[in-house]
Amino acid sequence: MIGIEERDMSESAEMPRYSCHKTVHALKIAAIEIHEDGSATIAPADPGFAAFRTDRDFASKFRGSTDDDPGFYVVYEGGYASWSPTKAFVDGYSRIL
Repeated sequence: MIGIEERDMSESAEMPRYSCHKTVHALKIAAIEIHEDGSATIAPADPGFAAFRTDRDFASKFRGSTDDDPGFYVVYEGGYASWSPTKAFVDGYSRIL
């Protein structure tokens, strides 16, 4: 951006910290197939849920590896769907239902 001075973050104070207090819907991903159009088909690890196809931009949010950490499919209030790595998700959320 024009007019913003860039600084080395190591020279500044620690960034503010936040604690999460959201309630979300989420499914642990057992397997995922990314499609050319940017959508994905997700097979949930949770029993009782069928595989489903996501919106077209989901692949840009997915940063996991189907072998190492397929992570969680997360839907926030308002319907925004995203991906979360397993460790970040289980460290920040507890199952309520």
